[in-house]
Parts: sequence; structure tokens; C-alpha cells
Amino acid sequence: MFELNPLAQPDAWWQHICMLLGAGIIGYIIGYRTSKDQAKNLENELNSITSDLNDCLKSGSSTSTTHDSKESALRLTAEPVVADTEKVLPDDLKLVEGIGPKIEEILNEEGILTFMQLSQANPEDIVQMLRKRGPRFQMHDPATWPRQAGLAAAGKWDDLKIWQAELNKGRTS
Repeated sequence: MFELNPLAQPDAWWQHICMLLGAGIIGYIIGYRTSKDQAKNLENELNSITSDLNDCLKSGSSTSTTHDSKESALRLTAEPVVADTEKVLPDDLKLVEGIGPKIEEILNEEGILTFMQLSQANPEDIVQMLRKRGPRFQMHDPATWPRQAGLAAAGKWDDLKIWQAELNKGRTS
């Protein structure tokens, strides 16, 4: 008798098209009005920037950094930056094959805190550091430590692990 479902009627597709058309027209009107305001804002900003550029060009200011005199060139040289060694975060030197917690502590006390510092250290100097601490540390051979530390400092962890697998307690066989 009486059916409340309008979509079951044969003319329901017209209703769908009318609803979509109405929504599209309303969306277009809203977008048009919004973009009009945005276009005005962008146009005002462009005019402002253009006037600033023209003022700058009229004032004759230059961004050139060429200088004729030696004096002015000397004023432009940068002063060297001195690194603050107190703020250096120490690396875990125990990752080097042959270095344990006590030897790491000795190296840190002697000023070797990072892999880079260890890689630049002379193995003979490290031997002297260890000998100063007594006979307990004289048996250690730091010959491979700088190279291992160099690999660690460069972030070549895979190469370091491969080389450490070939070493026997930090020594080459």
C-alpha cells in the first residue's frame, strides 16, 4: 500500500542526481567565495613585497662583499674555533678487543675518551701508560687498538666485527 522507501521507486535515480547537483553547486559557491578572499590576500602580499624590493633597489644598497683594502679583508676573516674538550662525550672503549673496564678507565684518565682519540694514539705511548699502572697491565698489547678504534670512529662496525673475529684477545695471530 504505502511505501516509505523513496529509493525503491523507479524514478529514484533522478533524486540522486538532483542531490549531487545541488551539493556540487553549493560547494562551488563556497569555494569561489573563499578563493576570492585568498586571492586578494596573496595579491596584497605580492604588492607589499614588490614595493619593498623597489625601495631596496632605489636605495642603492649592495649585497656585494668585495673589498679592495687588506684591512677590510682582515676584518672578515673568521677566528678559529677552539673545541671544548670537557664537553666531549666518551665512547665505550670496551668495544675494542683487548680493552676491559680497568684499561678503559686508565685511558680516560690519560685523556683518551673517544674512538677518534684512540685511533690517533701511538701504541708505544699506550704501553707506557699501562706500564705506569703496574705489572698487572704490562701483558696487554695495544698494537691493534688504534686500527680498531679507527674503524669504530668511522662507523664501520661490520668491518670491525670481522677483524675482531680474526684477532686473538686483541692480538694478531
